[in-house]
Amino acid sequence: AVVSTQSTGQQRHYHEEYERLQDALVAEKLHKPTSHMEHINSEHRAAYLFNRLHETTENMVRTYQDKDGSRQEEIAVIGGLNEFQEFYNRLRRIKELHKGGDEVAAPMVMEFLEMKEQRENPDDNEEWAEFTDEEGYGRYLDLHEAYDQFVNLKHSTKIDYLTYLTSFDRFFEFPKEKKLTSDYRKYLSTLRDYLIGFMERINPLMNFSKEKERIAEDFDEKWEKGTFPGWGRDPTSAMKTGNTLDLAPFDSPEELASLGLDRLKTALQALNLKCGGTLMERAQRLFSTKGRDVNDLDPSVYAKSKKSREESVRQREIALLEAFVYHYTELLSEQRAATRENVERRQARTADEVDDDDDSEGGEEEDDGEDVIPYNPKNLPLGWDGKPIPYWLYKLHGLNLYFNCEICGNFKYRGPKAFQRHFAEWRHAHGMRCLNIPNTAHFANVTLIEDARALWEKIRAEKNKEKFQKEYEEEFEDSHGNVVSRKVFNDLKRQGLL
Repeated sequence: AVVSTQSTGQQRHYHEEYERLQDALVAEKLHKPTSHMEHINSEHRAAYLFNRLHETTENMVRTYQDKDGSRQEEIAVIGGLNEFQEFYNRLRRIKELHKGGDEVAAPMVMEFLEMKEQRENPDDNEEWAEFTDEEGYGRYLDLHEAYDQFVNLKHSTKIDYLTYLTSFDRFFEFPKEKKLTSDYRKYLSTLRDYLIGFMERINPLMNFSKEKERIAEDFDEKWEKGTFPGWGRDPTSAMKTGNTLDLAPFDSPEELASLGLDRLKTALQALNLKCGGTLMERAQRLFSTKGRDVNDLDPSVYAKSKKSREESVRQREIALLEAFVYHYTELLSEQRAATRENVERRQARTADEVDDDDDSEGGEEEDDGEDVIPYNPKNLPLGWDGKPIPYWLYKLHGLNLYFNCEICGNFKYRGPKAFQRHFAEWRHAHGMRCLNIPNTAHFANVTLIEDARALWEKIRAEKNKEKFQKEYEEEFEDSHGNVVSRKVFNDLKRQGLL
């Protein structure tokens, strides 16, 4: 669309674009994708609309601020004494602009109509993000590059790719002294960059800047406390470097000197200060730190301060890379589990099945790469080969049956096997925790919230009955040798009948 060079025309254009972007963004978020690929494309369209809406808003604010005064000048010309002359002058310029031109500018609505058509009638060949064949358009992770770097690390254990998918985030098992190499840091950077890039492609609407700040804050807190996995403080370090000394009871270096050379040495080592010299030199050096921050001291009193500080900074940077990998691995837990299953499934194929796949891929190349949609009138689930499973197998596993679980947020499970398995999975356990009910075997096959609460009340009542009740079950013996309950014994005792 042609945008007017005049300020008022630009404002009208930005207002129209702003309203259309808002409507398109709302329609995109209300749309329910029917496939994984359509969901990814929908997220990218929404991110494109959101970024464009932000840019349009900034342009609109800039025109209203009118820092160059062009808007006020144009309003003065339009509303002046020669408004009709100005109108015909602009009309003449527009006609000259389009004189002899066969091209007609498409209205802005056409762009949004095309976007609506893409949303309502998705094209399988439309790709808004780039994925490798291994990633399956965002279904699986492709960590082969990071795996190659890992197996080439000097002190790494040589494992296969499937095992690596299970254990690649167990950095705490790697020796701390072997993490300070450049190869290990390069490996962590590759792994972090891939996980962040993959998350940006499958979830473009995530605020990655805030996510980065949140990771850094959590890391700083754990690092200061010494609780970050794999980088905790060495419990024997206090014995090696010495123990700190409380200087409050001492009023002079002479009083410190009475502690002896060895005690002053350990106290200086605890502060990473030089521990040599005579007894009085050590006492004066230690006493100079009283009431002062260690960072405010003269750098000359530190022992090898530069080297130790550089090593500490290097350790912190490597640990921060690990923190990013920990966080994004947790966010991508579903894709990680799906990747392991996909690798296992591919490794379990026979030679004939691999040959069949190669033949089918060759046939697809001969067909100019056209995707052939399998005939699936009954909407059967697809197998590992991308074809519908046999109907008898579909009926055998009961995949035509859907089971609803209110505790799981009315989530529907397909088939009795998946339904029975879900009682031990995280979704059902989370729902039971929200109800303050333990997820024990008593609640197997219970899917309604009301039934679960009623059963829990019944179990609690039965447990209360089984509890030992002192008033009625604790036995006492009176003066005549009669056995009575505690309540009866206390009543007789108060009445003086014992």
